[in-house]
Amino acid sequence: MEGKDCIRGQIHSIESFGTVDGPGVRFVVFFQGCPMRCLYCHNPDTWRMGAGMEKTVEELLDEYRRNRAFYRNGGITATGGEPLMQLPFLTALFQAAKKEGIHTCLDTSGIMFRRERRQEYEKLFQVLDLVLLDLKHSDEAEHKKLTGQSQKHILEFAGALEEAGIPMVVRHVIVPGITDGEEHLRRLGKMLAGFRNLKGLEVLPYHTMGVSKYKEMNLPYPLEGVESLEAEEAKRVRKIILEAYSDFLLTNLE
Repeated sequence: MEGKDCIRGQIHSIESFGTVDGPGVRFVVFFQGCPMRCLYCHNPDTWRMGAGMEKTVEELLDEYRRNRAFYRNGGITATGGEPLMQLPFLTALFQAAKKEGIHTCLDTSGIMFRRERRQEYEKLFQVLDLVLLDLKHSDEAEHKKLTGQSQKHILEFAGALEEAGIPMVVRHVIVPGITDGEEHLRRLGKMLAGFRNLKGLEVLPYHTMGVSKYKEMNLPYPLEGVESLEAEEAKRVRKIILEAYSDFLLTNLE
């Protein structure tokens, strides 16, 4: 792609053999920079722009090519941080990947989406195979408390994905006392039922693995004292969401 080596991305880190960020074995690129301040974030070291390493599209693809055989049923996933903070670089990376027949997956909160930049996003959508969309909370006020941001642009992004026909898997972190309330879970299920492009739901249990990073960075940990959630509890919560999802669909089909 013309000019793909002229643009550089700020990259936090790379995982060569990722198995939880999209289908198959994947080359996972963690982008530097994020405007969200989620209370449960386990990667505070990805927040600040300018703190990562600079990479070109070709440098990243060269690293992918070294282990191409392992990615036969996988591909490249962009995560973060928030990859949409670097939309031109992300688009260039995925454009180059698609030219080589590589499956592209974006793990994002969608927070950077703006309707007035729709043309720029259309370029990305043309080379985007799958989105893992992190929905933080179903209530606007609680969303702001949890992340420091409104959910308005996130829902607009989800709508744009639906319009573009891009498959979407929703990810939702269950935090005890914050995102495990039944009213919230049922509201989330109804919300999901409105998206025709929804292909899956991943309910992720809150964990405390990021606590050490906060200590290293001399940052107070926002959820001090909140214990990790058991995997079985996450399964129970997922069932509630899906029940509300099904109930909404059945009610609106009658």
